Amino acid sequence: MPSPDIAAMIRSLPENLQRICHCIEHAGGRAWLVGGSVRDLLLGISPKDFDLEVYGLDAAQLKNAVQSLGRCEEVGKHFGVLKLWTDGLEIDLALPRSESKKGSGHRGFSIISDPHMEPQAASRRRDFTINAMMLDPLTNELLDFHHGQKDLTNGILRHVSPAFAEDPLRPLRAMQFAARFRLKLAPKTAELCRSLLGEAQTLPAARIWEEWRKWAHAPHPSFGLDVLQQSGWLDCYPQLAALIGCQQDQTWHPEGDVWIHTRLVVDCAADVAIRHAWRGTTREQLLFAALCHDLGKPSTTFKHENGHIHAKGHSQAGIAPSKQFMRSISAPEQLTKHILPLVREHLVHLTGENTPHAIRRLAHRLEPANIEMWEALVEADASGRPPLPPARPALPWLTQAKQITLHNAAPEALASGAMLLEMGMRSGPGMGKLLKAAYQAQLDGEFADAESAQQWLSKKLDND
Repeated sequence: MPSPDIAAMIRSLPENLQRICHCIEHAGGRAWLVGGSVRDLLLGISPKDFDLEVYGLDAAQLKNAVQSLGRCEEVGKHFGVLKLWTDGLEIDLALPRSESKKGSGHRGFSIISDPHMEPQAASRRRDFTINAMMLDPLTNELLDFHHGQKDLTNGILRHVSPAFAEDPLRPLRAMQFAARFRLKLAPKTAELCRSLLGEAQTLPAARIWEEWRKWAHAPHPSFGLDVLQQSGWLDCYPQLAALIGCQQDQTWHPEGDVWIHTRLVVDCAADVAIRHAWRGTTREQLLFAALCHDLGKPSTTFKHENGHIHAKGHSQAGIAPSKQFMRSISAPEQLTKHILPLVREHLVHLTGENTPHAIRRLAHRLEPANIEMWEALVEADASGRPPLPPARPALPWLTQAKQITLHNAAPEALASGAMLLEMGMRSGPGMGKLLKAAYQAQLDGEFADAESAQQWLSKKLDND
């Protein structure tokens, strides 16, 4: 990373931010931009969040200094944290503080704010050196007490101080930071992470999911998986740990074992998501399907007498461990519902032809996911096998699905209860059973519009 142009970084900041800093200065304080926003500026990334650490003012003085600029609320009354909304900008303002461990878990801390604390002392409570830098938007002064710039340049994720080991959430934060910024874990930081394994069960479910969610939106997800392995926290996810050393046949997988393959596949999936401009839950569906797609291999892999390695039935066998894993990271239930059919069907293109009948059936089996997402997963899977070239073996299926408008949804039922009521049938279990049979007939191509659906129902009623 080249030497930062601090003046250019300051010019890229919102004008509102400098106005806030001027108000704080006028009141006798000094505001430093801290945390991830400084890191992002050094990387040439526009920060999404702005955190100011304010020195020289107590909480009441700070609130008085900025409350005329917009809506101001106390969000951390006991340790001096304010949130300010001004002209579309949301900013966290906090007093410098120290933290000491008083109990187990992520929340077992005693927090003491001190407006007169030295910046270097306050910076020691930060997790990683890349997040411990401070920038004064008024003077252009950059404070880097822990060599965060150097670590950022060298791609190293390093803890700030031994106090890192007081927060068991930090190994998961390390995972998502590594995935976002292509970082490797410093050996001593990995040791501290391993020392926290005993507190993994104390973490709130929502915080676990938040770190994994950020992992899914990162451009280099394999780096996050590497950090899990380096830190020992892969032990928290036995479904993933089982992939290490699970051998694959060299003919189809020259890249190595299932763990190596999965690392490659999630990176390919991230690239596919970028190409499709998939964000939010759509991207999460693809990334977690990619992560889970081969979880059935450890239980199904065997070596044939001819020397070839097989994992027959691993796609179906992957359903149970996928459920277990998604539950362990507290993933939303709806997300799990999307990825399970993708895992189950990720090899179907190898076993049949892309006829309209097969497309209709596949679209139905994939619900609530769809063929477009399935084809993206198949591409990531096929492309994660270097030195074999990237491939899209299911693209003909997607092309066919688009021709019959089934690429992003299963076929809508053409037969309806209203039709049966008009024919004189009463509501009840019999109607439901007949409508299910009608839908299966529609998938098989026995009718293709409402009129022929009505004829099919009429014939069935006459036969009964």
